[in-house]
Amino acid sequence: MNWDSFIIYAVLSAICWILGVWMAFQNKRKGAISSCILGSLVFFVFIIGLWISLDRPPLRTMGETRLWYSFFLSVIGVVLYSKLKYKWMLGFGTLMSLVFVFINLLKPEIHTKTLMPALQSPWFVPHVIVYMFSYAMMGAVTLFSCYLWFRKLPEEASDYELSICDNLVRIGWAFLTLGMVMGALWAKEAWGDYWTWDPKETWAFATWLSYLLYLHVRPTNKHQDFLFAWLIFSFILLQMCWWGINFLPSAQGSSIHIY
Repeated sequence: MNWDSFIIYAVLSAICWILGVWMAFQNKRKGAISSCILGSLVFFVFIIGLWISLDRPPLRTMGETRLWYSFFLSVIGVVLYSKLKYKWMLGFGTLMSLVFVFINLLKPEIHTKTLMPALQSPWFVPHVIVYMFSYAMMGAVTLFSCYLWFRKLPEEASDYELSICDNLVRIGWAFLTLGMVMGALWAKEAWGDYWTWDPKETWAFATWLSYLLYLHVRPTNKHQDFLFAWLIFSFILLQMCWWGINFLPSAQGSSIHIY
C-alpha cells in the first residue's frame, strides 16, 4: 500500500465518521459508535499498510504524525461520546480529525527514505506514539474547554464538566510525562545525554510544565475564564513543541529533532 491509496481510505473513514456524528444527533447511539469505530479501523488499516509499504514506522515526518493524530482524535472522540454521551464532542473530534486528513491530502509530507541511525532505536515507535496520543488528548480537552467557554448558556460549567476537563488533562499529562521519560532514555542511548535543552526539548518541557501548573492551580482557582484560557495557552505551547519549532531560527541547523 502506498500514499496514492490514502484518498480512498480517507474518504471511506470520513463517510463513516460523518455518518456516525449524524446518527449521534439522531439519538442512534449504538449506530453512531459502530460507524465511528469502523471509520477509525479503516484509517488504522491504512496506517498499518503504509508501515508495511515503507518498511519502517510511519512516524518520521509531519505528514506521518498527522495520520496518528487524526486516528487518535477519532478514537478519543468516540470513547468520550460512549462514556459521557456528549454528542458535540464526537462532532468536534471528528471535525478536527478531518481537518488534519485534509491537510495531509494537500501536503502529505510522506517520504520513503530509510530511517537515520539515531531513529533506528526500540524507543522510536513507543516514544512518538505516546506523544501523539497525548497531543490528541490535549486537543480533545482544548475542544471541550472551548465549548464550555463559548456556549451561550446563562449558567457556568458544572463541577462535573470541570472534573471531566481535569481528568482529560491528567491523562494527557501522564502520557506527556511518559513520552518525555522515553525520550530521555532514548537520548542517553543515542547521544550520551538524557537532556540537552535542544529547542524541541525546551518547548516540550514548557508544555509539560504548563499543564502541570494547571493541575496544581485548578483546585484553588474557580475562575473558569482563567482556567479555560490557561488550557488554550497550554495547547498553543503544545503546537510549538509539535511543529512550530520547525520555523524557529534557533532550531535550524542546531536541533537534533529537525530531520
